[in-house]
Amino acid sequence: MTETATATTAATAATATASAADDGTAHRGRTADRVFAALAYGSGLLILAVLAAVAVFLLLRAWPAIGGPRGAVDAVVSSFTGGRLTSFWQYVPPLLFGSVLVAALALGIAFFVALGIAVFISQYAPRRFVGALNTIIDLLAAIPSVVYGLWGGLVLVPAIYPFWDWVAEHLGWIPLFAGPAANPSRTVGTVALVLAVMILPIITSMTRDVFLQTPKLHEEAALALGATQWETIRLAVLPFGRSGIISASMLGLGRALGETMAVLMILSPGLKYSFHLLQASQSQTIAANIAAQYPEANGLGVCVLIATGLVLFAITFAVNYMARRLTGKAVS
Repeated sequence: MTETATATTAATAATATASAADDGTAHRGRTADRVFAALAYGSGLLILAVLAAVAVFLLLRAWPAIGGPRGAVDAVVSSFTGGRLTSFWQYVPPLLFGSVLVAALALGIAFFVALGIAVFISQYAPRRFVGALNTIIDLLAAIPSVVYGLWGGLVLVPAIYPFWDWVAEHLGWIPLFAGPAANPSRTVGTVALVLAVMILPIITSMTRDVFLQTPKLHEEAALALGATQWETIRLAVLPFGRSGIISASMLGLGRALGETMAVLMILSPGLKYSFHLLQASQSQTIAANIAAQYPEANGLGVCVLIATGLVLFAITFAVNYMARRLTGKAVS
């Protein structure tokens, strides 16, 4: 009896100890969950606060150019443009047009190439080559934009003129490629090509990672139903990665919209609403214009440049908002 009571007491004590340990573990787990939730919530609020602070700063610094004396602002704009434009609202639209044109062309060139590379790496490339290809893509994504600008200005501009001249000669009946091709080729077409090379690794890297997350059961099911490898990609991989493709493309578009140094080092600027990609002095982007005009701008001139930056900020915000909407639809 005594031994039985002792064993029962020991078992009860062990059970109580285990229960206390479980309660302690559960309590620590709940505490960790609350801490993590608080940190995540605070990080989200911090991002919103930083975004709001940037918007308020731009608005306050740009207000003298937007709501200030028209005569002084018009004089600044006239000095920036050599008298060709005499109003802030005449000054901004050509810059915005140039920014959107260059970024859209760069995305149009890079998107399909990046998609093809991502499909090749994730589906077709031999496994022994995948690591090297991934390393190259990631290294290209980390190269500073000024390096791309140097390569574009010193190597690509003189080397690409014969090709642009051939395009203008044989495809000049298309307004986009109307000649004569500028020599040196400091044109929108050349800048778009450099920006496409710049954003290509970003889009490729993100798209590749999304494709690699495709559930193997989906691919195996398609193959089991008799689909070829390409049909498997079309039916299983691409639909699964649609939201990631859109996100990667919008990230690349955002970088192209805000690119400064590469555009400044290559493009011959102009203030026209022109789709002639092979002619010089046609367009200019907002970011490159700010960098070009800032060193010689006075107080009000800086406000005018910041006001153009506010427009670029609003356009970038709108692009990201549309990307979120498109991503949400793709996921649903």
